[in-house]
Amino acid sequence: MELKLINDQGQASATVQASDAVFGREYNEALVHQLVVAYQANARSGNRAQKDRGEVKHSTHKPFKQKGTGNARAGMSSSPLWRGGGRIFPNRPDENFTQKVNRKQFRAGIASILSQLVREDRLVVVESLSVEAPKTKLLAQKLKGFGAESALVITDEIDKNLWLSSRNLHNVLVLEAHEADPVSLVRYPRVIVTRAAVAKIEEMWQ
Repeated sequence: MELKLINDQGQASATVQASDAVFGREYNEALVHQLVVAYQANARSGNRAQKDRGEVKHSTHKPFKQKGTGNARAGMSSSPLWRGGGRIFPNRPDENFTQKVNRKQFRAGIASILSQLVREDRLVVVESLSVEAPKTKLLAQKLKGFGAESALVITDEIDKNLWLSSRNLHNVLVLEAHEADPVSLVRYPRVIVTRAAVAKIEEMWQ
């Protein structure tokens, strides 16, 4: 298939040949959802912790006498039924949130996302993307010319000036082709890919 090559003014100047297996695949919503959920779950640190009734700081003294008060029987205020008591099944720091995704699934999911970006006209291919100096203003002007003020930029190799220029743009993320992840691809309204990065993506995900 052919992808539009955009010039600095945001106009289609030529086309780039691309693989149908990567950029022309049918969209699989269930697979993409599984991929995004698994990627976010695998990023969790799992460091949350709660206390059970043996760990909360409470007296073991009986709160009130067994009979005659009209209340239900209570042995100590650390009971999970009481406010401020321990949890019945507390979260532990060693909880494992990882989800396994097969390599074949991951490749198919990435290709499905890229193909949908092409169909929705959210993927932009440029010859190259660089700035003369590490200045945020220069990169912001270039992205505005592409019509992409909020975008994911994928290059074959990150230029130092490009990376430094993007750090103060909170709605712009610059990644190399092998760093592209499903969450970033789905999140940004526009994805700008250099011509050399297209070849690398085809090599990795085909």
